[in-house]
Amino acid sequence: MLMGALYNKLHRALFDLEVADVGVSFPKHKHGVRARTLSDHLRLHGTQARLLQLMSADWLTGMRDHTQVSEVIAAPANAQHINVARKQFNTGSESRAKRYAKRHNISEDEARKIYAKVAVRRIELPFVQINSRSTQQRFSLFIEHSKPQESSVAGAYNHYGLSSNATVPWF
Repeated sequence: MLMGALYNKLHRALFDLEVADVGVSFPKHKHGVRARTLSDHLRLHGTQARLLQLMSADWLTGMRDHTQVSEVIAAPANAQHINVARKQFNTGSESRAKRYAKRHNISEDEARKIYAKVAVRRIELPFVQINSRSTQQRFSLFIEHSKPQESSVAGAYNHYGLSSNATVPWF
């Protein structure tokens, strides 16, 4: 619950500051059907100047009693790298089935059967309930950590600190 509130505040700060060069990771994240919490650790990745700018903003208001913030430190030279990305799932909702039927010129019953197979799959990724700053919509943001790799990949991050291709140090 606290991580959700903290992550929502971070999203608002990244959006308001128009930041595209800060990534996040959740070093102790859990997954599985029964353990889908993000973690009790949120790590921010970026240049020292950007992280200091972000931490000087007032986005932690109301959370300081519940958080422990460390100094900005460099990632270990031997750290591996991971990609932390949003993962969206096709959950087979009624409206999706109707759109599918219309687009593929099949009956709604056929489309429901197709989507029923998809909906049975269990989602085992950690997630947080988030309020989008741009659309004002509340949704489940599922987060996937890739397997560690030796080399880093440069790229931009969205206002959730996630990227479809860029990596962050994993330590």
